[in-house]
Amino acid sequence: MKNLHFQYLLQLSDNALVLSQRLGEWCGHGPVLEQDIALTNIALDLLGQARMLLTHAGEVEGQGRSEDALAYFRSEQQFRNVLLVEQPNTDWAFTIARQFFFDTWHYYHYQALLQSKDEQLAAIAEKSLKEVTYHLRFSSEWMLRLGDGTELSHQKIQKAVDELWSFTGELTTPSAADEWAAMSGVGYDLHTIKPLWQKKVNDVLEEATLKMPAEGWMQKGGKTGVHTEYLGYMLAEMQHLQRTYPGNEW
Repeated sequence: MKNLHFQYLLQLSDNALVLSQRLGEWCGHGPVLEQDIALTNIALDLLGQARMLLTHAGEVEGQGRSEDALAYFRSEQQFRNVLLVEQPNTDWAFTIARQFFFDTWHYYHYQALLQSKDEQLAAIAEKSLKEVTYHLRFSSEWMLRLGDGTELSHQKIQKAVDELWSFTGELTTPSAADEWAAMSGVGYDLHTIKPLWQKKVNDVLEEATLKMPAEGWMQKGGKTGVHTEYLGYMLAEMQHLQRTYPGNEW
């Protein structure tokens, strides 16, 4: 039971940590200064959430591992993030579509976690919800701007939606840890969140004059440690300093 609690917290923390790293890659490369700063701030928000969740996960595990130990000294197969968040930025449209799909799930999930029987997790959700609400507003507005903008921007965001769609199913497909969390009251039933996610996504895509992709086969595996090749390269860069100089502090 403790292990499933630990794994559940890792799913939440790894989603935030990996997506934070992806967004951080935009720093200094944004299309305009305002959006460069906005994405950097969102990355920092997610990093802050990941730190709180990793610290709590370490406490639940009870083996003395700190947030840094869990972030820097786990292998690719030990990460539990969904595959969506590790997908490369590609371009601005892909970044926005990935962010929107994740933000929508994140928002409804954190709302549900306010009722968690894990009091520390509920407190983290409450502290993070204002940030997550802003993230969803930011990505939703950009979906509309790109979808209902120029012919080129419409083509780019539709392509991003189509190519990332197969990674969205994992967001609301329960793992063993998700099922335990829902039954214990620590988490929430993802089957209940799924229709909320679908409606929000459908409403925004429709307003943005974008087509909802047809239902089909969905990618999975991230929650059980089976990842795309992209995560390994990201972790090699993220973990390099601590693995080269273990215990090094600023």
